[in-house]
Amino acid sequence: MVISQQGISATSQVLSSQTGAQILARGGSAVDAAIAANAVLAVTEPLMCGLGGDVFAIYWEAKTGKLNGLNGSGPAPKGLSPQLLAKEGFKRMPGEGIHSVTVPGAVDGWYRMHQRFGKLPWKDLFHDAIVFAEQGFPVPEGMSEIWIAPGVVKGLKANAESARVFLPDGKPPQTGELFRNPAMAHAFRLLADKGPEAFYRGEIGAAILKTSRELGGTMTAEDLASFSSEWVQPISTDYRGWRVFELPPNGQGMAALEMLNILEQFPPAPEGPLSAPEIHTRIEAMKLAYSDVHRYDADPRTYDVPVAQLLSKDYAKKRAALIDSNRANCEVEPGEPITGSTTYLTMVDRDGNIASWIQSIYGAFGSRVTVDGMGFVLQNRGGGFTLEPKHPNVLAGGKRPFHTIIPAFMEKGDLHMGFGIMGGAVQPMAHAQFVSNFVDYGMNLQAALEAPRFFKSGAPGCDASIEFRVPANTLQQLSERGHQLQIKREYLETMGRGQAILRDSKTKTNYAASDPRADGAAIPEPIQP
Repeated sequence: MVISQQGISATSQVLSSQTGAQILARGGSAVDAAIAANAVLAVTEPLMCGLGGDVFAIYWEAKTGKLNGLNGSGPAPKGLSPQLLAKEGFKRMPGEGIHSVTVPGAVDGWYRMHQRFGKLPWKDLFHDAIVFAEQGFPVPEGMSEIWIAPGVVKGLKANAESARVFLPDGKPPQTGELFRNPAMAHAFRLLADKGPEAFYRGEIGAAILKTSRELGGTMTAEDLASFSSEWVQPISTDYRGWRVFELPPNGQGMAALEMLNILEQFPPAPEGPLSAPEIHTRIEAMKLAYSDVHRYDADPRTYDVPVAQLLSKDYAKKRAALIDSNRANCEVEPGEPITGSTTYLTMVDRDGNIASWIQSIYGAFGSRVTVDGMGFVLQNRGGGFTLEPKHPNVLAGGKRPFHTIIPAFMEKGDLHMGFGIMGGAVQPMAHAQFVSNFVDYGMNLQAALEAPRFFKSGAPGCDASIEFRVPANTLQQLSERGHQLQIKREYLETMGRGQAILRDSKTKTNYAASDPRADGAAIPEPIQP
């Protein structure tokens, strides 16, 4: 772990972590550091996050002990509908292209967080992002591995501006190669000088609308100008004495809490966290929670999501009773509680305030549509909708889709922790595995993040991916229980890339960890001369 009494910046990219630490050293708040680090990530991880995406955040105020939640996710354009897609020949919600684009919420989310919790001037937060975009940065190994994937390259080549910006000389940059994006530097200068007005009503917004029109999109000036992030109350559950918090729908945080509630019905396996009984229970609990989140999760402004019922301990007992300790369930159905690539970061400042922060454009390079002259891609969050007419998450103009990105927080007594593990559908199950490693098995933050994980993209079926660092006898016993395992290499990015910071308010000491599955680091605030 990284242990310090100064502030700490933990992100998935070391240049971003460095920026966050420097902002903290200048007296910036955890939110100032998060925005500045996030801006650098937009430059250095353009396939994961950026100006064209959404943001969610949980902020813990050390002075008051209050948790604040922000939902910065944008809706579908008002003109987009299942009927329009049907006329254009779509039989399912597109996962890329202009009709997968929803209103980007990140910039407004950054600004609202800064207005309430920022200390440094807004314009000072984008210096490093502008420099890295203008002068370039060496592409790190983790990003290069995804960037060069044939499917990603093919998607970028389908859009002329995406190919021009992100495939210099017609190919993706290699590890260590200098990558520049002067158009993104221009966009960040506009944002630094003019604030979110430039994005939602000004020059950046005009470029978004022009790009959309040329590709047959439905987004209008009103769609952009009318957007506003939403302050929300985090939801929570008690897990063996720790209070664990997530954000409410339209995100999938309730799946992590439901999974923990189900796990709590079973004692931790005495054989340890990498034993077959423990991993079997975790996989089965995940299936039950995931079947529920995909059945009931949607925009709460259009559907009354039964969060309280899904997170009740009585409901967890009923769901846990369905788990057979000796056999995998391949046909998991949602219960009856009523009688959707990403980057995560976390900061703690010298006052002990913690920002748990996640930002995404969804898939690798999102919609693969790059805004003309601005150097950033638009998210494909619309792919999180369904076209099933009676489903609560059915596409509708002005409605927010089911969202995968979830920041988390947990506390017990004087201990307060911001944590998150990014990676689409993996997030709730990775959150629950991390919490169980830490609470049930006494691992420290770094060990709990590094521990081997499993991943399953949905509830149906007995398939599951698992890292080969799990002991061979455990893999054999899981197979005998009916799990169809795909053995993956160590520290695989698709198992999720996490960060965590723990604050001991009594000793005023901070502990931090950064996942080796990413290119990042936890960096303490440097002492100023």
